Amino acid sequence: MRNLLIFITKYNAFFLFLIFEFSSLAIYVKYNSFQKASFINSTNKVTGALYTHVNELYDYLSLREINDSLANENARLRNQLKTSFYVDTLGKRKVDDTIYKQQYTYVVAQVINNSINRSNNYITIDRGSRQGIAKGMGVICSSGLVGKVVFVGEHLSIVQSLLHKDSRFSAMLAKNKEIGYIEWSDDLDPHKGYLKDVSNNAQPKLGEQVVTSEYSLFPAGIPIGKVSNLHTKAGGFALNMEVRLAVDFSKLQYVDVVINKLAQEQAGLEAQQKKDE
Repeated sequence: MRNLLIFITKYNAFFLFLIFEFSSLAIYVKYNSFQKASFINSTNKVTGALYTHVNELYDYLSLREINDSLANENARLRNQLKTSFYVDTLGKRKVDDTIYKQQYTYVVAQVINNSINRSNNYITIDRGSRQGIAKGMGVICSSGLVGKVVFVGEHLSIVQSLLHKDSRFSAMLAKNKEIGYIEWSDDLDPHKGYLKDVSNNAQPKLGEQVVTSEYSLFPAGIPIGKVSNLHTKAGGFALNMEVRLAVDFSKLQYVDVVINKLAQEQAGLEAQQKKDE
């Protein structure tokens, strides 16, 4: 307190100058209509600019919440798609009783680690066994196919990206449904893959869309990319097509894990078939 009094006493002339200066400005503005209007107008501009910047900062800080909301909404909408259901049809006395039962559900997850510049790339997501994630489940995003789950913890999971030398998924040409398989390109380009072993009768066109087939981990029709070049496999019995991938793996933030409710039953039946062969 003593130091404050000493400071004020030392600079009392300066403080008196400030008091008189602000008092004179206030009187000048208050009793002159033009200056008053100009002051109010200037104040409104400064206040408006300040509010604009504050609002922009608030919007920026709210992006995480908005992204979470949009990701959850995308998962909810995917659960309602027709491709997420299968038809259970009972024919009796020429009456078809068709009931749509849900085959696919989706769990939204956030990407917390990702790589794209290695020969074997993986993605870490913030969902695990507690949220119903299991090994072998497919993973997609709003742009298309991402990969499959290979390791599952209680709270986290590891996804083997499409950008992995061992990744291979059943795929087809969207127009004529000719089936092959998609894999990453040998030159490790994160934007390029190959659709291989497609029938030589397919007659694909540049720019034609490549999507998941019914024999994959995913519902049929999930985008993979577009044909960007054509190559004929040695012998001429099948076609290999260069595909421009739909997903930009460097910008992945949210993904959807595909839960196929019939996957376990299918795996059990196929395992029994192999045992009997």
